[in-house]
Amino acid sequence: MDFTLQPNIYSTQSPAVPNLLSLLETVWISDLKERNLLGTGTMYILSGFSNFNGGVRFYNHIERHISMGGKCQIILGGSSSQRMSSQQVVKKLLDIGCDVGIVNRKAIFHAKCYGYHSNEGTSLIVSSGNFTSRGMTQNVEASIHLDFKDMHGFGFKWDTMFDQIKAQKFEYYQASLNEDASFWKLLFDENRGHVEEEAGDTYTTMLVTLSSSDTKRINAEPKTKENLGSQYFWLSKDAFDFFPVLNITNKRGYKKTYQALVNIDYKDLDMQHEERVTFEAENNVDFRLGTTRLRGTKIAQQGDLTALTRKGEREYEMRIFKQGSPEYNELIQYAVTFIGQRGKRYGYMDNASFFKIMKQFR
Repeated sequence: MDFTLQPNIYSTQSPAVPNLLSLLETVWISDLKERNLLGTGTMYILSGFSNFNGGVRFYNHIERHISMGGKCQIILGGSSSQRMSSQQVVKKLLDIGCDVGIVNRKAIFHAKCYGYHSNEGTSLIVSSGNFTSRGMTQNVEASIHLDFKDMHGFGFKWDTMFDQIKAQKFEYYQASLNEDASFWKLLFDENRGHVEEEAGDTYTTMLVTLSSSDTKRINAEPKTKENLGSQYFWLSKDAFDFFPVLNITNKRGYKKTYQALVNIDYKDLDMQHEERVTFEAENNVDFRLGTTRLRGTKIAQQGDLTALTRKGEREYEMRIFKQGSPEYNELIQYAVTFIGQRGKRYGYMDNASFFKIMKQFR
């Protein structure tokens, strides 16, 4: 039995499980692989709110599970007046073979449960976190995970719970790819604006320390070996909520990626440029943010800090702070979570606090 209070606040495990996303990685990826169960049994999702980026980490894995003979059953909340579940997430789940049901919000559908069942056992995660990018990683959410051993003799049955939800006098719809089906009217379009979840939205600033990989091409001379390849910043896999819907898929290569285009205002260079943010779904399972305008500028060194401030749906500002500068010393305390094993760190702060610090040093 494991408990976590995210984001990275408290965990009963050591090393700590930072969020709901990490618990789901355990249930749907690590446990199934270790027990050789991928392609058998059923994955389950029950969530009032959902959006496309909430599932990006798992789409390829769920699709593989289904293609090998497994199943995935899902019930989501929908509303014609509130942005509960999106057209994009439902279409994607249907495309990869999931069985998806929609409950109209008139039933105040607010449950969030995730798990797995086969003849080998049952797992269950009960969480306050929705199947959204924010619910998975950045909201303050509590989740408890009961594994096969914890569930033995408990009496809980996924299929019975799903059957009884469908048997209620809810306004329930079985989703399909039929574009004329009435349930689509309960789903919002993520391409028309930022995803708001329940209490509303405030944009934030991401703070990331720079590694040698981030800065190698920034400091490389033209036409040298070090100058080859794409210029990008390597980010945490927990950045789903920080970027717009990642529904651009790669056209080349055999390993799937999910991408979005964003506009970056490079404040230190006084220029703007459209860049591509990419989630490496089948490679390193992390985010890479294109920073092409930094190549060869020698503006940053390993250990410096970059601040990426979200100002709109696809609008961002980037600033770089030298290690040891007054701004760096104030901001580095927010970069509290490690990425990988090489000392790279990241964190978030609200924009109001960030600009208050900037004002101090003008």
